[in-house]
Amino acid sequence: MSWDFSIKSRSNDILKVWKMMFQASDLKGNQFLDLLNDDNNIIEPSYVKGGLWLKTFGHFNSLYAHVTRAIMNYAPIGEYRLRFFPREKFKCPYSLYPIESKHHILHECGRFNGYWNSRRDSLGYFVMFLETNSSVFTFSDSLV
Repeated sequence: MSWDFSIKSRSNDILKVWKMMFQASDLKGNQFLDLLNDDNNIIEPSYVKGGLWLKTFGHFNSLYAHVTRAIMNYAPIGEYRLRFFPREKFKCPYSLYPIESKHHILHECGRFNGYWNSRRDSLGYFVMFLETNSSVFTFSDSLV
C-alpha cells in the first residue's frame, strides 16, 4: 500500500463517520440549509481539490462569511437575534412579515429578491443570490 493511498483511505473513513454522525444526530440542527449540486444531490463534505464548496466561492472572504451565516443560520437577522432578546420585536424592515427569517429572506422578501431562481436550493444559484444581494446576511443590515 502506498503512502498516498493510505492517507486517502483514512480520510475517506473519517468523512464516512462524520457524515453518518452528522446526519443521524441533532448536531446538524433544524436550521441547517442543505444545498444541492447540479445533479440534485445534497452537497457533502469533501477534501478533494478544495472540496465541492470552496471552489464555488473563489477567493472572496466576505462571500464565505455570507454563505456560512446563511447555511448555519447564524446571521444578524431577526430570527437569530430573537434567541438572545426574546422580548424584542424583529420584524422584516421591508414588509409586515412578523419576523425576519432566513426562509423569508430567501423566498419571500422583496428587499433581497431582485434576483432569484427557481432552483433556490442549488449551490450555484445560492451563490449568485448572495453576490447580487451583497448586504444579505451581513452585519451591515443589523438593527443594532
